[in-house]
Amino acid sequence: MSGHSKWHSIKHKKAKEDAKRGNIFGKLSKSITIAAREGGGGDPENNFMLSNAIAKAKEYNMPMDNIDRAIKRGTGEIEGEKFETIMYEGYGPGGTAIMVEVMTENKNRTAADIRNLFSKHNGNLGETGCVGWLFERKGIILVDRAEVKDEESFMLDIIDSGAEDIEEDGDIFEIKVDTSEFMNVRKKLEENKIKIKSAEVSYIPKSTVEVSKKDAEKVLKIINLLDDHDDVQNVYSNVEISDEILQEVG
Repeated sequence: MSGHSKWHSIKHKKAKEDAKRGNIFGKLSKSITIAAREGGGGDPENNFMLSNAIAKAKEYNMPMDNIDRAIKRGTGEIEGEKFETIMYEGYGPGGTAIMVEVMTENKNRTAADIRNLFSKHNGNLGETGCVGWLFERKGIILVDRAEVKDEESFMLDIIDSGAEDIEEDGDIFEIKVDTSEFMNVRKKLEENKIKIKSAEVSYIPKSTVEVSKKDAEKVLKIINLLDDHDDVQNVYSNVEISDEILQEVG
C-alpha cells in the first residue's frame, strides 16, 4: 500500500477536530465561493467544483445558511472579499515535497506567511513547478470496510461507475478516480447507502519518500502549521510514514 489512505485519514481526522472548533467553516466557505465564481455559476448540477465543495461542507455539518451565503458571494449576489487561488510549492524535511493550496484576498501577506513557515521549520519554499510534477490530480474517496457487506460486488460496482483503482489499508478502502468521474462514483456509493468517510479531489504523489522518525516529526509539524493558517485550504505531500513511526509521532 502506498500510504495514501493513511495520509488522507490523518487529514480527515484533523479536519474533524478543526470542525469541532469551528475553524474549518471559514475554509469551506472560501472553497464554495471560489467554486461558484470560477467553476461555472451557482447551480451545483452544472458546476462540478461547486457540487464537490458543497458535498464536502455537508460532511462537516456546515449549516445550509452558511453554504447559501458562500454561493451568493461567489455569484456576486452579495458583497464579499475577492479571493484568488494560489498554489505554493516547496521542500520539507527528509527530501519531501510539499504543495500548499491557498485562497487569499491579500497574496503578498499570504506569500510572506507561507515563506516564513517553510524557512522556520526545516523547509524551503521553491518556485512554481518545482515539485508539482511529482503529483497528479485525482479524486480520493475513503470508505470504512464495515460499511461494505459484499466486497466483491462493491468493487465491481465502483469500478463500473468510473473508479480507476481500489486499494485496501486495514479497515479502509481507498478509491482513486479521475476527476471527471468523481461525482459519478460518489453518487453510486450514496445510492448503495455506503457511508463515505472522506471524499475530495486532491493532489496525490506519483511516488512517495519514506522518512525516519525524526524527519516524520518535523514533516508533520510543518504540515500542521501550514494547514492551520487561515488562508490555507489544503496541504499535499509525498511523505511516507510507516505505521510504527506514525503510532509514535502521529
